Amino acid sequence: MLRVVVHGPGGYDRLRLESGPDPRPQPGQILVATRAVGVNYADCCVRWGVYRSARERVGWPITPGFEFAGTVVESVDSASSWVAGDLVFGVTLFGGYSSHVVVPEQQLFPLPEGWSFEEAAGFPAVFLTAYHALFQNFRITSDMSMLIHSAAGGVGTALLQLAKIAGCRTVGVVGAPHKVEVARRFGADEVIDKSRNDLWREASRLAPDGYDAVLDANGPATLRESYKHLAPTGKLVVYGFHTMLPRSTEGGSGRLNPLLIARNWMRVPRFNPLKMTGDNRSVIAFNLSFLPHRGDLLVEAMGDLLTWVREGRIRPPAVTRYPLDRVADAHRDLESGGTTGKLVLTVGALDG
Repeated sequence: MLRVVVHGPGGYDRLRLESGPDPRPQPGQILVATRAVGVNYADCCVRWGVYRSARERVGWPITPGFEFAGTVVESVDSASSWVAGDLVFGVTLFGGYSSHVVVPEQQLFPLPEGWSFEEAAGFPAVFLTAYHALFQNFRITSDMSMLIHSAAGGVGTALLQLAKIAGCRTVGVVGAPHKVEVARRFGADEVIDKSRNDLWREASRLAPDGYDAVLDANGPATLRESYKHLAPTGKLVVYGFHTMLPRSTEGGSGRLNPLLIARNWMRVPRFNPLKMTGDNRSVIAFNLSFLPHRGDLLVEAMGDLLTWVREGRIRPPAVTRYPLDRVADAHRDLESGGTTGKLVLTVGALDG
């Protein structure tokens, strides 16, 4: 087995490719030979040592990775619905950056027909995030208007597609001209390019009465204004803090700058429940580390998502591929903010 191991917090040099024995499944678990593994911003947070669930559940050393696609190798349970050779994708709480993973069988799903391993590996984290944000946190209706930050990214394009399925009007926010068409292609009714236009002036123009939901993973750069632009009964849905964790650019090391983190921490708005009651606005926040403990929500979400995939209402994410031994390049590119869609590590060729 090959896997990426991080022995302590730091920059790209902490991402080390190591070999070891293949893991062995226990009853109720499935051994999968991975062919592709999704890369998420949370993986960078794991490497930096700032992802709380990773510290509490695993510690050091740790192998990042939440999603994968590949081929079933083995199940020790004769009653399992999976057999060797099945093409699957799934989710895992860490450990995904590896040529082999062992997961509970309820966290595996059949590879969608016509999808590549890379497309499937880039699917779960972004679409489960989008589904939970829109369908498991509040009652979504077809007359809603939504402002979606980072609309050309993995979660952003997933949110656009799911909001469109629900019949909502969407305004996507992007940070560069080349991302405008990406957001439109995935269903944005309007797109604000904040590199060329005043974000909040345009947001107000497009929804003078405010938005029923604002989806925001930026953190301190936008949270305060996102809340202000909610309509009465509007929901601010927070699923990340990208701008809170700027890297030190010195030498391109990928290390965090503690002074900038401290300054950004002070900029995070504190939402007062008393004021929120008076405003008739709500703040919802989550990450996906709850999924292994809420199988009911995982089954519900993936059931609907795969139905929409079969119906052709969801397109696979656009993916950019990196071999597993170029994991540092994938992290560097993701942190740059210049990518669109999903970044995926390819595994099979390295493991032979």
